[in-house]
Amino acid sequence: MPLISHPNLIVGIERSEDAGVYKLTEKLAIIQTLDFFTPIVDDPYDFGQIAATNSLSDVYAKGGIPITAMNIVCFPIKKMDINILREILRGGLDKMREASVVLVGGHSVDDNELKYGLSVTGLIHPKKVIMNNGAKPGDKLILTKKLGTGIISTGIKASEANKNTIKKVTQSMTTLNKAASEVMMSVGIHACTDVTGFGFLGHAAEMLTDTDNGMVIDSSMIPFFHEAKVLVDNGFLPGGLSRNRDFRKGMIDFGQDVPQYLRDILFDPQTSGGLLMAVAKTKATRLIDALHKAGVSNAAIVGEVVEKPKGKIIVR
Repeated sequence: MPLISHPNLIVGIERSEDAGVYKLTEKLAIIQTLDFFTPIVDDPYDFGQIAATNSLSDVYAKGGIPITAMNIVCFPIKKMDINILREILRGGLDKMREASVVLVGGHSVDDNELKYGLSVTGLIHPKKVIMNNGAKPGDKLILTKKLGTGIISTGIKASEANKNTIKKVTQSMTTLNKAASEVMMSVGIHACTDVTGFGFLGHAAEMLTDTDNGMVIDSSMIPFFHEAKVLVDNGFLPGGLSRNRDFRKGMIDFGQDVPQYLRDILFDPQTSGGLLMAVAKTKATRLIDALHKAGVSNAAIVGEVVEKPKGKIIVR
């Protein structure tokens, strides 16, 4: 498909960025993104909050401020109680209010499968846009949320996740990346992406696209839900996990000491995951301290960017 170019287009579909960015003036650009999906938890209000948080995340990953949103709804009106849809929309709206985002409309269709999400518009200075491939050798990699939401969502569908586990994973997926984004912009970073459907290693691999860099990941520092380990050990793996692994396996070298359950968690497709940032080594400690102070308690240094091997991710 031929790509569309324009002098004001800062980020388009030419590579795997989190959102599109279009310059309006020399001091103002808009960020545009869209995301929606099927329910991953049983509670409709929680699902609405999760879907909205996930949709807003791409703007935060670019370093921007979301300002408006539009609902995207697919709903089986003849098969499902309309009150379910009301609760989903209420959850999404409450999360938008928390983010100081204005709902300006949306679109709904009658569909056999329930889906919900948002189209989001944000603002940023054209020269402050954070790309996902700007990391430099020596940079430290920081992850801001625990991994394992996809595995636990699979466990929820199979009634294998208890109420406490569901509560913990829902709290993570409904936590905005707003604070993390504000802190990273105040400290200054080189690159960022949000960790979602392609899993931690899939999105880390995207950060290496069109660069001469590699990465080393310290698996012992990865924050993850320990309930996900139990589910993996019992065979509860989402289908997307295998697809993520098959697509990126040529780029990943695992050390012998990295356990299988953690390898799976690193490929687990996340919903409303955290931010993965590349920051200069001299700023890494300051960034971690600032994130923790801002309430991003699970933020951790999980690896570094290296010169060699080019295009490879070594997990040790």
